[in-house]
Order: sequence, then structure tokens, then C-alpha cells
Amino acid sequence: MQAVFNTQRRLAYLFASAALALLPTHGHAEAPETEDWNARFQSTYVWQDKHGFPAPYTGAHSLSPDRELSYSFTATAMLGWRPWGGAELYFNPEAAQGVPLSGLTGLGGFTNGEIARSSGPTLKFYRARLFLRQTWGQGGGQEAVESGPNQLAGSVDRRRFVLTAGNLSVIDLFDNNAYSHDPRTQFLNWSIMAHGAYDYAADARGYSWGIAWEWYHDDWALRVGRFLQPTLPNEQPLDLRILQHYGDQIEIEHAHTLGEQPGKLRLLAFRNRARMSRYRDALDLAARSGGVPSIDDVRTGTQVKVGVGLSLEQALTSEVGLFGRASWADGKTEIYAFTAIDRSLSGGLLIQGKAWGRAQDSLGLALARNGLSRVHRDYLAAGGMGFFIGDGRLNYRPEAVLEAFYNLQLAKAAWITLDWQHIRNPAYNADRGPVNVLSARLHTEF
Repeated sequence: MQAVFNTQRRLAYLFASAALALLPTHGHAEAPETEDWNARFQSTYVWQDKHGFPAPYTGAHSLSPDRELSYSFTATAMLGWRPWGGAELYFNPEAAQGVPLSGLTGLGGFTNGEIARSSGPTLKFYRARLFLRQTWGQGGGQEAVESGPNQLAGSVDRRRFVLTAGNLSVIDLFDNNAYSHDPRTQFLNWSIMAHGAYDYAADARGYSWGIAWEWYHDDWALRVGRFLQPTLPNEQPLDLRILQHYGDQIEIEHAHTLGEQPGKLRLLAFRNRARMSRYRDALDLAARSGGVPSIDDVRTGTQVKVGVGLSLEQALTSEVGLFGRASWADGKTEIYAFTAIDRSLSGGLLIQGKAWGRAQDSLGLALARNGLSRVHRDYLAAGGMGFFIGDGRLNYRPEAVLEAFYNLQLAKAAWITLDWQHIRNPAYNADRGPVNVLSARLHTEF
């Protein structure tokens, strides 16, 4: 295992060196007013050290109480092309590998948003995104669009319709908070980077196929979308029967100004329809037949899960941003595509380093409190196992996460982040923990 980690460190160093070598050393050309195409690249390496912690018992899906090392590595090319007026086509080939903590079990708020269930010690290449975006302007004045990853520079009407269809991540479009959304540059914990209870449709890598419609009107935006669910919970194959099994979401957004500083408020609702197990069915079957309840024994029919989320992003100054999220899912059915959270509250601050002469640095501090529905708790207390959690028994307490990081710019296109996470009641069990995880993240983009 140590040899594998040494190989990954060398790979991260070489990748960063190669990226920096491609950058110009004197000035840069101005971006065109309207881009017909662009090409961006990113690579991110995350190394984590989980300290040992006290645990009187450990189940099959518990976080290991022993010290563990983990890493993840991703590299993505983001290619964009404008085939005709108002249209944008994007293709993202990606490579990834990694070794998660405890096989990616034992937490609601996992510690690395860059790690996926399908990660392994062998580098895997795949298509992450392939989607078309079509925009129809409706007037109301123009606003500039900067060149960026999966974004062509130009201008759009403030009132417009946008259709997006293809292969992408649901949270590319929904729950997009400016201060906590991207684990490659911001917070790493799953329950801080997104709505914890948002069980959005995705394969084991976090991507899906679907279609979304957006309407922008001055300070308002409305989004609706339908995406494919995996055939089985948190697995790679997707169920192509989009009229039978799907993940629907709708989000309304309002931009505002508070104390002359910009902010946004978003309300999200989702409805999933898939072949899911119900915790109550598993408990009832175990009561009749004896033994330990298992959701694998009752995955027999199509079920529905619903949930809501409210999020805020608010600039306090030009250098300080505040964010908050609250999310709730009904918690009657198994976790199908995201993580083992039925209720979540999170919030924090993101501070740019201009005040201390490091404008490209950032400092982050956030808290999250995650919980489970009553029937979900009963299922785990009876010895049941979920896809991600299961200690064999449960002394229930909400899971609490504290995360702090400093993101230091090394060069024009390279950053290193030092991150600390403190987690109390891992997997909602007061008998285990607390857990401390130290992380180092190397990120390059150009």
C-alpha cells in the first residue's frame, strides 16, 4: 500500500509540473469577446490521514477505528464548441483513481468530495460529460459570460430560456452555491459541498443522463430537470427507462442585494422514482421471520422519495461570503444515489486573502449537522446495514462535522490546500468517535 501512495505522490508532482510548464511567463492575451471554442484542464490530488479513534464495537459498514490513509486523483479535459448561434457543446474526458477511507463506508458526511464509489487503485478513463446547451434570448438587457470550464465567453440576455441535454451531473445545474460547491477548490465534505439530504440521480461516479429547462427573468431563475437513476443503488449502470424510473427536481432562485452586497436564495424540491427498498418493509419482514432486517430482501417494487432544500449565498464584503443550506428527505426508502443523510443543516464562511496580501488564497470554515428519519434509525438500531453505514447497533445522535481549510496559491494555476475535519458521532452513533481527518489537496487548472 505504501508503494501505491508513493506512486500517487510522484504522479501528482509530475502532473502539476507539466501543467505549470505550459503556462506563459509574461502577460496573457485578452479573451475574445465571444468564444467559438475553448479548452480547459484540471487535475486534483487529495491525500487524507484519518487518526485512530475510540469505538467499543465496529460493524460491517463502520468507519474503521484504526488509523487509515486515503488518496484520490482526477484529471479532466473540458472542451467546448459553439456549433451555431446560441448553442454550446461540451465534452469532458476524465481519468480517476483512489483508495477511500474504510471502503467509503461509516459516515454520512464523507470527507472527500473527489472520491467516488467506483474509485480504485487503477487509473480509469471515462466520459464524464457530453451535453448540449441551447439558449434563446428574450431581451431585458445583456450580461457578460466569462470564459471558464464548460463555459464559453460571450454575452446573454438577462431574460432567456436555456435547454441542457445529455450526460452531466445534476449538481452542475442545481444547488449551485458560489461559496460551497466545488470540492476541488472549496470544502471537501459531502454534507457541506451540497445539500446532504439531496439524493440526486447519479451513477457511482456522480454523473447521469437527462434534460433540464431553465428560465431566467431579471433577478429570478426557474429550473426543472429529469435524469436517469442507477439500476441498483449507488452502482454504475443507469436505468434507461426514464418514463418509469427517474429523478425529478425543480428549483427557484432569486438574486438580491443586501447592504449593497449581492446574494441569492434558492428553494429546491426533488422527487425520485426507482426500484427502492423501504426500511419499514425490512423491519416488518425481520419481525415475521426473525433475524436481522435487510433492505436487500425487500427491493421488490417501485417506490417514491421526496425532499426539499433551501440554500443561501450572501456576500458580506467583496472578500467574505456566507453560505447556508437546509435539506430534508422523507427518509422512508433506502439511500439510492448520494449519501446516508435524511436531514442536514450546514453553513459557513469563505474568505479571500486580499486582506493579508494574498488575493488568490482562500480560507474556509463550515459546520454541518446531519440526521436520520425515525424509521431509518430503527432499521440501523436493529442491526440493519445500509449501502454506506451500519455499525450493527446504534446509540443515535446527529452526526456533526466541522471543516476548516486554507487554500494557498503556489503559482498562477496551482494551489495547495491544508484541510482539517472533525466529526462527532460518525454514522450517527454516539458510541464511536470523534474522528479527525487531515487532508492535503493539490489542484491545477488552466
